[in-house]
Parts: sequence; C-alpha cells; structure tokens
Amino acid sequence: MHCAAILFDLDGVLIDSTSCVARHWRAWAEKHGLDADRILRIAHGVRNVDTMRLISPYLDVEDEAALFAAHEVADTEGVVAVQGASSVLASLDGALWAIVTSCSAALARARLGTAHLLFPPLLITGDDVTHGKPDPEPFLLAAGRLGVAPENCVVVEDAPAGTAAGKRAGMRTIGVAFTYTREELLAGGAEVVIDRLTGIQIHQADGGHILIAVHRQ
Repeated sequence: MHCAAILFDLDGVLIDSTSCVARHWRAWAEKHGLDADRILRIAHGVRNVDTMRLISPYLDVEDEAALFAAHEVADTEGVVAVQGASSVLASLDGALWAIVTSCSAALARARLGTAHLLFPPLLITGDDVTHGKPDPEPFLLAAGRLGVAPENCVVVEDAPAGTAAGKRAGMRTIGVAFTYTREELLAGGAEVVIDRLTGIQIHQADGGHILIAVHRQ
C-alpha cells in the first residue's frame, strides 16, 4: 500500500491492554449489577461513554464515564507494547502519522508511557470528537489536522468499529486480528487483515510517501 499518512488505533494495535480493560469493566459491571461479558463483547474500539449509553442509558453516563476514566488512568497494570510496535513507530521517523483512539487523552498518555512507546506527532482521542467510532469523525479529524486527503491515509485497526470508521472516512484499512476475528474485521470494512502488527513493514520513499508491505498470514 502507498499512502501519505498512517493512522493507528492504540489498544489492540500498538499496546495490549486486554487484562486492564477487562478488569475495569468487570468492576464497573459488578457495581451496577450488569453483565460484564456482554459489555466486553461490544466495548472494544468504542468510547466508554458510548458503551455506557448503550448498556445503561438510565445512568448518568457522563459522570460514570469520567469516573471510569479516572480509575483507568490511575491503574495501567498489565499494559504492555505489542510485539513489533516500537520498530514500526521508529520506522516512521519524519513521516506523517497519528494515533486515533477512543480513550481519553489522559489515558492514552498514561498507557503510552507505561508501554514505553513513542508519543505520536498527532493524538486524536475520544475527548476531541462529538461522535466516536464507528463514526468517521475521528479519522477525518486526524487527516484534516495532518493536511492529508482521506484517500491518502491508511488506518490500522483491531476492532470492527474502527475498521468501519476508516472505511466510512474513505480510507484504506488494515485490520489486526488481535481482539476480533479476521472475518469480523473484513465484514467491518478492513481491506486486508493481519494476525499481529509484525505482519507489516513500513518504508519511507521520496516526496513523503509511505510504503506499507503487508505480509498475509
């Protein structure tokens, strides 16, 4: 693939926060007498407040989401970089790239720091948008701030909500089958699916172009 900018999701793409995310959602579900397994089936790749609106619209979800986020920022135990993340980001030195995540800015910074990963030139979080994934707004905002046309961006995502957002934004999308199956990601709009981030290699070419070699696994 050729592009001018790469937009990465964070959780499930660059970092593994699975145990941490599950721990917080299970504690929240127990507090409110809700089915944690049902929540975890739909929460990945979606803003916490949007998950709460869907699961428990009778709660004050704005306050609940703010409290939930504060707990997550204070507890990042179990958050680690995925294999290949550091080398992929290092290969983008001087290129246009961003992290586009559904979590808050404070949580993104905390998790990147815990995983010892390079901070992006541009960070778009759930705090920056009115409509989160699967709406295309987060990716379109990133493209606009980078000054790149949507069709010249490639999205790397691990959740159907993210691949759908990328497709709706008019971007090509690489799915990473870390959290969801290959079939779910393809159905969500991924152009190609890899098993892990190690399935891609990134090279920079003249004129600011980025070449992504995808190793089908």
